[in-house]
Amino acid sequence: MRAVVQRVDGASVDVTEESGSETVGEIIGEGLCVLVGVTHEDTAEKAAQLARKLWSLRILEGEKSCSDANAPLLVISQFTLYGDARKGRRPTWNAAAPGPVAEPLVDEVVAQLRALGATVQTGRFGASMRVSLTNHGPFTVLIEI
Repeated sequence: MRAVVQRVDGASVDVTEESGSETVGEIIGEGLCVLVGVTHEDTAEKAAQLARKLWSLRILEGEKSCSDANAPLLVISQFTLYGDARKGRRPTWNAAAPGPVAEPLVDEVVAQLRALGATVQTGRFGASMRVSLTNHGPFTVLIEI
């Protein structure tokens, strides 16, 4: 699993459909916006490990973690984290797990975070989303499990 983690002062994700745009997830104030990518060999155990890492990662103000500050997380599925653009001009997505594999694992990250006591908002798997955030720092970390 791969995650891009940004320390934010608020973030939201909107889904645009024919009927209009809807905010499906939003955190207010200090927290983390997390883009999660899943590859073929990822497991529920890796999802749990990622959740524990996200909950305890000390990147908030004053070197605190979400567990220390009771800060919320916005978790959004992002298959493009496994895009490979080393050859040619178009990325390939071969390393990204297909939806039926990836969706339950992203859901497992969210469920494990909630089991740890986290307040978690999410995007909508497979939807066309627009993510808005205020990156505090800016501070961005890449995590690979």
